[in-house]
Amino acid sequence: MISRHATPSLLFAALLLAGCSFADKSEPRPAAASAQGCDAGAVQGLIGQTASPDLLEQARQRAGAQTARVIGPHDNITLDYNSRRLNLEVDERLTIKQIHCG
Repeated sequence: MISRHATPSLLFAALLLAGCSFADKSEPRPAAASAQGCDAGAVQGLIGQTASPDLLEQARQRAGAQTARVIGPHDNITLDYNSRRLNLEVDERLTIKQIHCG
């Protein structure tokens, strides 16, 4: 015989698992990076400049990115792809070497 507490617990677990199985299909994913909210081409002119917090914010806004980060030569970074994130890769002197979204 199932206890009184087992049935609500099983129902709750089933609802949680069912909620995880549905993907949000309300927003289609466009193919172009600029349509996804990050256009690295708009800020390629910053290559060679020295990275700073103000420059990072200006670049993020100009590229239309949701977030931005500076990646140093020895920085550990996550490998998750985020099409709305702007990445500024710099050398030891904080000179911007490469700019890309992801």
